[in-house]
Amino acid sequence: YTLHHRPGLLSQIWKTLRFSHEYGGWNNKIGLRNPGIDYAVEKFKENPDEIYSIAILHKTEIPELLERIPYNMNIELNVSCPNAEKHMVVTGIEQFINPDRNWCIIKLSPKTEPRVIDNFYRKGFRQFHCSNTLPVLGGGLSGPPLIPHTSRLVDYIKTKYPDTEIIAGGGIQKYDTLLNYQKLGANHFAISTLFFHPILCSKFFYNFYKRN
Repeated sequence: YTLHHRPGLLSQIWKTLRFSHEYGGWNNKIGLRNPGIDYAVEKFKENPDEIYSIAILHKTEIPELLERIPYNMNIELNVSCPNAEKHMVVTGIEQFINPDRNWCIIKLSPKTEPRVIDNFYRKGFRQFHCSNTLPVLGGGLSGPPLIPHTSRLVDYIKTKYPDTEIIAGGGIQKYDTLLNYQKLGANHFAISTLFFHPILCSKFFYNFYKRN
């Protein structure tokens, strides 16, 4: 969610979400189309345990977002959407950290450098989502090409900062990929493009419930 409504979600999904044979994953240029933060706050009133993803497009939006977002609302700060027309704001976002939130996650780009992670940690962030879509020509790429990037990030964060909590996502289409992320130190897992493959999805959840 962004501060203001950004229309055109369904049309952008229809126009831009495509499987890329060149890259071996799903490419999209949805660009943060969403109904705005007030809609998210209303959803929070009905579902207070859910996590709401927030993207900040201008530094001047931070005070208004801080005012509108409930103090105990669980959030993920998306600092890395590659298919929006602007870079996400990273300065001053530590103001969203407070003891009443169970979750205040940073969603990283797969291209995030170690020094950037170190800076987020120094600012107080202890929850990281690895990772967002990969910047490619024509938008952001999801699927198996993310695996080496997510693996690198999870390994770096958990090795250097064992007190962190990590959500690993990107290319989880086989249960073994989830297990590999877990071995690297991931605590939670995110799946999305798996649902585009009914057979793979069925096999994944069969193995998941079989082993858990």
